[in-house]
Amino acid sequence: MQIELFTQDGCPPCEFLKNYFKELNISYVEYNVSKDENAKKRMMFELDSFSTPTLIIHNEVIRGVQMEQIEAALQIIK
Repeated sequence: MQIELFTQDGCPPCEFLKNYFKELNISYVEYNVSKDENAKKRMMFELDSFSTPTLIIHNEVIRGVQMEQIEAALQIIK
């Protein structure tokens, strides 16, 4: 099971989620759309998301810090 997290430089909500996952010892793959044009295109065109953070958890796309949705998705993978 893989969690993907799309972030960008200077994004406080992105930092919040990275710290949240670190505290829970949850691994994830980070894609910084400020530095990775392919990740930016994927986020925009495949995931239909135009802001960070954007997450993929258990094939569910979550846009923003939607804690109830994030926690529900994490329960599925535990």
